[in-house]
Amino acid sequence: MTRRRADLVLLLATAMWGTSFVAVKTALAYATPMAFLAVRFGLAALLLAPGTRFLPLPRGRELWGGLLLGALVATGFVSVTLGLVVTTPARSAFIVSLSSVLAPVMAFAVLRRRPGWLAVAALGLAALGVYLLTAPESGGLNRGDVVTLICAVCFGGQIVAVTELARSSEPRRLVWIQIAATALLAGVAALVFEQPRIAWTAEFAGALAWTVVFASTGSFLLQAYAQRYMSSARAALIFCFEPLIAAMTSWLVLGERLSPVQWLGGALILVGMVAAEPPWQPAPAPSAATLDG
Repeated sequence: MTRRRADLVLLLATAMWGTSFVAVKTALAYATPMAFLAVRFGLAALLLAPGTRFLPLPRGRELWGGLLLGALVATGFVSVTLGLVVTTPARSAFIVSLSSVLAPVMAFAVLRRRPGWLAVAALGLAALGVYLLTAPESGGLNRGDVVTLICAVCFGGQIVAVTELARSSEPRRLVWIQIAATALLAGVAALVFEQPRIAWTAEFAGALAWTVVFASTGSFLLQAYAQRYMSSARAALIFCFEPLIAAMTSWLVLGERLSPVQWLGGALILVGMVAAEPPWQPAPAPSAATLDG
């Protein structure tokens, strides 16, 4: 796969996640947060099961890596879903996109992988853009925003973990493990922390279907495939498009509007992504694992 194609594949996954914020906000009007997550990821695991190679059973690095990804994804989705009960889709997406800034920092702290100076400068520009997108003049963080910050930390770790694991693991099975673990942990949380409730309306079914097919299955498969061909820093900057897509979706569907300062922040994110790495730098070589497995 060429560098440009890998970028486009990951951008498509990012678009799927960006549109999901509005879908989740819609679903939460008809279901409790943990019950929704358990059903969403349970169905996603069932959808992904056909075609996934389960034998020989995963072990060693693949097993523990999948469980780590499952824990990070589950904690991230629990926190962002709880946060969406209070905050808006666009604001939530802006805060989650901080994971793009945190990922290279985590890669350096844990793996001692120093990003190039262009990536560092681009990440700084993207961080400023994210700050402006959060509209600091509107009164600061609310309770939902603070809970969503937990998601940003978890997803930052997930970006780094996927980059490390996807090159030495079978991507489809790795994705299935993290999705199934998320469904299991969300189901336990639903039974322990809330009184599960779901109203099966047409609006809920539509929102659920969108998040299952695109934001919980297709997007993770595309991410595992594309990130074998790029650094964590490059992937993190592409993920910066997520809040822009979420903001546009929220504006079109829910009527949520952005200020000129927020749009300036979005423009800085775009510039940061383009300037991240020189186009002549070769992409990392892929592993022998294939997506179709």
